[in-house]
Amino acid sequence: MPVKAIQMIQLGTVMGSEEKARETIRLMKEAGYEGIELNGFMIKKMPPIVKILTSLAGMPIGKTSKLDWHRLIRETGLKVVSVHEDLGSIQRVPDEIIAEAESFGTKYVVITGMNRFDYSDKSAVLDLAERLNSAGKRLKEGGISLLYHNHNCEFRKAAPGMTAYDLLMERTDPEYVNFEFDSYWPTEAGVDTIPLMKRLGTRMKLYHINDRGTRVSGPAGQILKSDSMELGYGNMNLVDMVRIAKENGVDAVILESHKNWVEKSPIRSFQLSAEFMNEYV
Repeated sequence: MPVKAIQMIQLGTVMGSEEKARETIRLMKEAGYEGIELNGFMIKKMPPIVKILTSLAGMPIGKTSKLDWHRLIRETGLKVVSVHEDLGSIQRVPDEIIAEAESFGTKYVVITGMNRFDYSDKSAVLDLAERLNSAGKRLKEGGISLLYHNHNCEFRKAAPGMTAYDLLMERTDPEYVNFEFDSYWPTEAGVDTIPLMKRLGTRMKLYHINDRGTRVSGPAGQILKSDSMELGYGNMNLVDMVRIAKENGVDAVILESHKNWVEKSPIRSFQLSAEFMNEYV
């Protein structure tokens, strides 16, 4: 069975101290989560611009970099399902990235897309595929697997009848590059997500799950803005998506919600989502 995990970006604001982190992990495990996905920029000292950009995007990340993550993981027994890093760091200091993943006992390093990158530029996307292949080959030499995590930008058309994601699937070598698939973003981009998951097949190693719908507070107009929702409270066909992810053999199903939490609480949000996770994952 896949590990049930949470992406740490959901937890940043409730892990600002050792005490708060341990209490949050206790509540995670009580709700049924067994693992966590770490972000390199949240477990190390980060450039101020990273904190500014994530805050502007509605993703407050808190002050988690000051915590001793190795001790927290060791003493709480959480499983680290992957570590998110950027492609530039992998290319510059691959040995450090390999050592970081090994130190947390995970075999996956994940790239979460490229900042200020034109995914409608075919030549740029093809170049990215080659860079991913090269980085993935280097990581594999150290026993670590490289995964690519999508957002909605990869579903821009980069060639006639092909999205950037199509090109990345086609031009990356499965021996060196596979995928952490996030079903929220293609759904948001208007893509038929379930056939895409079937196409990925066993190249889909990890699955990011979130729901999409509307939450009304106060008088509602006729057109509502969609946003992330707790699992089962939105309109995505998550039951079938989880089934396909499990058929694909994913190692973990990872909750990722970074805003629009019920009661404005990331903890209450993951507790509600746990009801779905525990039934279907």
